Amino acid sequence: MNEETAILEVYSVGPTTVVGFGGRDVLDTVNVAVCRDEILKLIENVNCEVLAFDLTGVKLLPSGLLGLLASIMKQNVAVHLYNPSPDISEVLETTKLNTIMEVYFVDVPILENES
Repeated sequence: MNEETAILEVYSVGPTTVVGFGGRDVLDTVNVAVCRDEILKLIENVNCEVLAFDLTGVKLLPSGLLGLLASIMKQNVAVHLYNPSPDISEVLETTKLNTIMEVYFVDVPILENES
């Protein structure tokens, strides 16, 4: 992702590609179309089969981004969500997105400089 549109951080690439928001909340001002284009390029360039979103530390996501997550699945790519906040989990349940995306809760090690 380039600096201008660096909404997502890419943590690892390959058949399972992991991206996240660096623990930052995602603002409503996010350009979902630009984000979608960046994700689609990433999926294509790394032959991604699973796109995993690390939501650790993210409290809320704009509705447009939730729609984007659902639309990614039309690319024959599974979407996994890791560590959604209670608020995000509630939205996933209300919208039933948790029935089409796998949701995981995992322990995240704390790095020394984060303590």
